[in-house]
Amino acid sequence: MSKRRKKHHHEEHVDESWLIPYADLLTLLLALFIVLFSMSSVDAKKFQAMAEVFNQEFTSGTGIFEFPSPIPEEGATAPDEQTNDSEEIEQSQSGEKMTEEQKQKLAQQAEQVELQAIQAKVNEYVSSKGLQDKLETKLTDEGLLLTIRDNVLFESGSDAVRTQDLQIVKEISELLVMDPARSIIISGHTDNVPIKNAQFSSNWELSVMRAINFMKILLENKSLDPSWFSAKGFGEFKPIAPNDDTAGKARNRRVEILILPRTAD
Repeated sequence: MSKRRKKHHHEEHVDESWLIPYADLLTLLLALFIVLFSMSSVDAKKFQAMAEVFNQEFTSGTGIFEFPSPIPEEGATAPDEQTNDSEEIEQSQSGEKMTEEQKQKLAQQAEQVELQAIQAKVNEYVSSKGLQDKLETKLTDEGLLLTIRDNVLFESGSDAVRTQDLQIVKEISELLVMDPARSIIISGHTDNVPIKNAQFSSNWELSVMRAINFMKILLENKSLDPSWFSAKGFGEFKPIAPNDDTAGKARNRRVEILILPRTAD
């Protein structure tokens, strides 16, 4: 009986050498996608740092990471240059603003000098007529204020300017002729003694009508433009002295002429 030769089956081993370059390829692809994702919002400094890290890891061959960070497109401005430009614009705007403020300040100073000249003219008139105890002037933040006591113009409880005082009102109107013209506010004021008669039901009404009637006489001067004028009545609500005695009440009963600066128009 013949011996059968035993057959030995040798399994062939699959060549796995391709796995190494395949793994390297996958690693490179992964790195590439990470880089592409990060480039969607490029930060130049972070991009450069990432490129240096990958260059250290992948030293074989020449890759995109060996090149410097992206160069700004033609006409684009680097971040540092943009910052400097912004600072220059802000400084330029600040300089223009300062210039406007300086111009406005100079205009206000010039207007103050003009109002002082008008005040001197009115004071000269008051002195020449001996009316120091009845008329007074004062420069305020609002303008030049001329105060006329009611005992110069009106009888108690009346809104009609007394006949003997009409000449004073006409002379005051001449003082208000100015070039250039300014807006003028006429305001009436009373003390706190209640009034109620057939003509007026309150001090407020009396003060309004005194201001209006006084303004009408001023505007008989054809050199004055009515569009410059306005009238107000404050009743007893804007006192300049306590209403505790006769002297205080007399001070509160008044008509005021406020000459506004031209810069306030």
